[in-house]
Amino acid sequence: MKVKIEKQNDGTYIAYNVGDEDFALIGTGETVTEAKEDFFNSIDEIKEMYLDCADEMPDGLESEPEFIFDLSSLFEYYKVLNVSAFARFIGVNEALMRQYKRGNTYISDAQLEKIQTGIHKIGQELQSLQLV
Repeated sequence: MKVKIEKQNDGTYIAYNVGDEDFALIGTGETVTEAKEDFFNSIDEIKEMYLDCADEMPDGLESEPEFIFDLSSLFEYYKVLNVSAFARFIGVNEALMRQYKRGNTYISDAQLEKIQTGIHKIGQELQSLQLV
């Protein structure tokens, strides 16, 4: 099940499933962590409902959710990522990246792909490094 996490206009965060499941789940919170926890609580509640009704459990409820972040949520959840340093790493203007993080400006598909590629590159480098 794919779960989108977004920063809302009031500064809170929302997590909701975006697949073709026969159910809708939502989690909200002051932080991404709280929204994810509330989302997992929603999963537990709907599972309990299916068990109480003796209905067959939908497949989507048995798999681990795959989270999809907007930029505001990503940088809030992964605070270890410094927005300005990351912008320099991928070759994006730092001020523009901070605007993306705040949700103040439109992000083109090409720019979003560049950001995602940079995040994946960091992940690959971290995964392959060894400490001595």
